[in-house]
Amino acid sequence: MALKAVTDKTFDEDVLKSDKPVLVDFWADWCGPCRQIAPSLEAIAAEHGDKIEIVKLNIDQNPATAAKYGVMSIPTLNVYQGGEVVQTIVGAKPKAALERELDSFLSEK
Repeated sequence: MALKAVTDKTFDEDVLKSDKPVLVDFWADWCGPCRQIAPSLEAIAAEHGDKIEIVKLNIDQNPATAAKYGVMSIPTLNVYQGGEVVQTIVGAKPKAALERELDSFLSEK
């Protein structure tokens, strides 16, 4: 399952106005670690899509949003809830580590 791509133009609507938490994967084509974590993010999206939405934002094609949120190194994963960044994860991590860090969003409430 490929993750939905968001852009500078669609960011407000797709991410900031979402009813559920949205994890944004800031990435680029040339970033090896970004490609490394993509399958883990796709798996988390498939397993937990009812609780959290996961989308991708290519920083080369959408520099305004990356600059607005101070993304300096990639992959950066920001979780947005209610229009605000509520969690940031920087760097490639195994799926289990990502799930641990995202536990508050993934666990049943």
